[in-house]
Amino acid sequence: MNHTTPAEEIVTLLDNYRETDRPLRILAALQFYLPHRTGYSLHVQRVAEGLAARGHHVTVLTARHHIDLPRDETINGVRIVRLWAPIKVSRGMVMPAYPWSMWGFLRQNDVVWLNLPMLETALTAFLAQRARRGLIATHHGDLLLGPGLKNQFIQWFTFQNYRYMAKQANRIIAYSHDYADHSYYLEDYRDKVSVIFPPIQIPHPEPQRAAELRERWQHNGGPIIGYAGRFVKEKRPDLLIRSLEIINEHYPNARVVFAGEYDIKYENTWEENQPLVRRFEEQLIFLGLITSAQALANFYAACDVIVLPSDTECFALVQVEAMMCGTPIVATDIPGARVPLQETGMGKIVPRGDHQAIGEAVVEILQNPERYRHTREEIETFFNYDETISRYEKHMRNAARTSIYHKDEVR
Repeated sequence: MNHTTPAEEIVTLLDNYRETDRPLRILAALQFYLPHRTGYSLHVQRVAEGLAARGHHVTVLTARHHIDLPRDETINGVRIVRLWAPIKVSRGMVMPAYPWSMWGFLRQNDVVWLNLPMLETALTAFLAQRARRGLIATHHGDLLLGPGLKNQFIQWFTFQNYRYMAKQANRIIAYSHDYADHSYYLEDYRDKVSVIFPPIQIPHPEPQRAAELRERWQHNGGPIIGYAGRFVKEKRPDLLIRSLEIINEHYPNARVVFAGEYDIKYENTWEENQPLVRRFEEQLIFLGLITSAQALANFYAACDVIVLPSDTECFALVQVEAMMCGTPIVATDIPGARVPLQETGMGKIVPRGDHQAIGEAVVEILQNPERYRHTREEIETFFNYDETISRYEKHMRNAARTSIYHKDEVR
């Protein structure tokens, strides 16, 4: 058996990376992956599949969040390895086998792509350093939990993990400069932060199906107002419901259609808002989670306006998806969430926490729809999927090329 010294291993790997078109071996780590459907997991899935389509070897290491999911499978060119996760901590899952699984996969890959927030953040960074592998981290949003000692401890612990990782990372990816400039996670590491807009993919809507949905949801020709997301406290669906007080003055036949999970297990927002839901129940429609991309495109196209009333939001992919389907947006004036509207002008930005302003903005868009509509081609000049994948590819290659020698020098 041949044995190589660490110095010889470094020389060999650096020689390999001089071939700039060499396929990379990329290990992506995150808590939840396909078929878990959130903006966070969709972001990773789209980038992973985009890199795989370019010939790179991509492996995803994640939690087996449902017992029916296979432990190891390949979907659209991406290998998915799911680990036993018997313990839940707030929104996260603990994977007992993660340390040695990560170590084994690190030895087989060139670069690890970590997706935050994640309980194993510091551990992953430590192992990547020991294995002399590049580390790229995408920050999907500051962890902001509710009151209570348990939540505050989890929030503090997760942030300390992040700080350790940030010192080791070759690059930290943020969704926008706006969010990075206001993130308590990113503020001390701004020199390591690069901005890449999220990967947006949505099919063209089916006009006939969108028209059928409108006919099903409408009441006496009234407008359809959409909401796409979980019914959770931070996204403030209650503000959209309360905005009907204003909207009804002009459009008493309006209907609000919610697409997304609403009876969430880890918090009681749905139960707390039952009096409000019952007050406007004749105007509210709850579809539940839409898992089909085509069905989601048809939902967007069937709506006259989509409202994003969140208190905190890193970006919200649903905004750009809706825009690509021809539907304008109302979003709150918070870091990250306001970026798509600032870039495109396809909707209105309103003050955070103001249901009256939301209602007034919806009425303005309903009364002047053409002022807030742009073509899909115009939106894609701002948010281009291929450009997003190319930027990720560049940072992955840089990390793989430079980190081994750089980290050996540091030690």
